[in-house]
Amino acid sequence: MIRIRNLSFGAGGFRVRDVTLDVGSGEYFVLLGPNGSGKTLLVGCLCGLIRAEAGTIGIDGRDVTDLEPRLRGIGYVPQDHGLFPHLDVAGNVAFALRARGMRRRRAAAEVGGLVETLGLGGLMGHAPSTLSGGEKQKVVLARALAARPKVLVLDEPASALDRPTQVEVLAELVRVQRELAVTTLHVCHDLDEAQRVADRAGVMIEGRLVQTGALEDLVSKPADASVARLLQA
Repeated sequence: MIRIRNLSFGAGGFRVRDVTLDVGSGEYFVLLGPNGSGKTLLVGCLCGLIRAEAGTIGIDGRDVTDLEPRLRGIGYVPQDHGLFPHLDVAGNVAFALRARGMRRRRAAAEVGGLVETLGLGGLMGHAPSTLSGGEKQKVVLARALAARPKVLVLDEPASALDRPTQVEVLAELVRVQRELAVTTLHVCHDLDEAQRVADRAGVMIEGRLVQTGALEDLVSKPADASVARLLQA
């Protein structure tokens, strides 16, 4: 589903170098790494927000390396939620569909299943400022999934939440991902978080993807000392 080959690019003074990664259809893949390792830059390039200098990006058998973000078939959940404060929950969830010219009633019908799946029915008329952290995360997830993307990208989806809410949100992410069978790439720096959601994982250090595999293999057989330090801290 996701096929990255020898991807390299720069952003400011930082470089992501020669990344090759495969994520299977319907898989929940976690990209782990310390702050400043290039995880968010990599998913930014995957989503088309940063231009690749070398290498290729494939989504569902299509080469999307040079396509603009809206044509890549990716639903993106940024770290800061990015909800539109002037829109209520219904407006936020249906934003992508309405931006394509879909009428309000049809857009509401299109997202009805998502609203039910995520338990947002009672919040549709609420402003984002009135929502809890967990509710905001559900709304931004629904917005990312509304256009039925091939791939869902989650950038530190639980980092701003308190511990009980983190546990609740991560369980919800797994439930929804399994129900919808959407290929998911989840960025985080916390091993416990990864263990709650991942089918497989990869470790990024200083702009390089150092190791991928089952989490238990990464922990028990780290590729080098940098992976060991991250996963055994």
